[in-house]
Amino acid sequence: MDLFPDLKKRYTKEHLTAREAQRQAEFIAWGPAVFQTARIMLKKGILDMLRDSPDGMTQEEIINRTSLSDYAVKCLMEASLTIGIVLADTETNRYTLSKTGWFLINDPATRVNIDFNHDVNYEGWFRLEQSLENGRPEGLRHFGPWPTVYEGLSSLPQQVQKSWFAFDHFYSDSSFPEALKIVFDHHHVRTLYDVGGNTGKWALQCVAYDNNVHVTVLDLPQQIAMMQENIVGQKGADRISGYGINLLDNASRLPAPANGTLDAIWMSQFLDCFSMEQIVTILNKAKEVMTADTRLFIMETLWDRQRFEPAAFCLTMTSLYFTAIANGNSKMYNTEDLTRCIHEAGLETEHIYDHLGQGHSIVVVKKDN
Repeated sequence: MDLFPDLKKRYTKEHLTAREAQRQAEFIAWGPAVFQTARIMLKKGILDMLRDSPDGMTQEEIINRTSLSDYAVKCLMEASLTIGIVLADTETNRYTLSKTGWFLINDPATRVNIDFNHDVNYEGWFRLEQSLENGRPEGLRHFGPWPTVYEGLSSLPQQVQKSWFAFDHFYSDSSFPEALKIVFDHHHVRTLYDVGGNTGKWALQCVAYDNNVHVTVLDLPQQIAMMQENIVGQKGADRISGYGINLLDNASRLPAPANGTLDAIWMSQFLDCFSMEQIVTILNKAKEVMTADTRLFIMETLWDRQRFEPAAFCLTMTSLYFTAIANGNSKMYNTEDLTRCIHEAGLETEHIYDHLGQGHSIVVVKKDN
């Protein structure tokens, strides 16, 4: 395993004292209560109140500013104190916001992750063990009978959809400006397949960036319907077409390029939705429509290539969402695993661009000569 420097520093040596390690163990044991306390403090606006009160607030002042009882506020504030999201002045009995509390309010990634975990994952985590044992997303069952979350995405409750798409788009969207330059400024792209194109956000970015490109979005039929509805009236929508396909169907094949040539295939946050065996199958299907000049761009948040350690933590936790909710057999991969899949499919890594947006890498792939 080849870890980037900040990760190697954190994951290869012990840094905690015995007492710190004991506290960390208890923090893990009470993790569900810690999460819900922080979420409620955010939802009820208490952390915002503390941020906006330079001198802090007493318990009575918090009660008066919320609809919560004395009992509820006391439980929340005492728990928040020991969690570390607020601080207490023992002389004035006033609470103030801690640095951790500040990040809970102001870090966009943290807010997206909280909503995603509460709305999409929280109940499903209860069946994580079953999911790991069975190789199926057992935690998905409380939403519906689908084999994966993707078949049921359009039927999920509105708030769940909102949090799912916010999570999905937050991480990819921040990388799009740099990714567009890599795809269109470094390579001569006029025809592009957007595999797993979801709502068409990347396709719209492409046709807006380059007036000569035509994008074909390939996804499940129900996702293509959502995409087509989403792009109506948007600039360049006439240069976006859709192709419904289930790439896990053994009989499925990527369509032959309309003019006989295909410049680029784009897969953003797509291959992490599949097992390594399935990835090899998908890459083989991509290879069938590639020429020596075609480039496959794989954009992923490879957890071992993260510049900062908290990102690697979030990504390995996201793997467990794939286990319990999404499909039961995929994860956020590291470079070694993805490279192995690329080579098994008879393809070759040409270049890797790192540190795009929230921690994405783009792996540029060509046919193995």
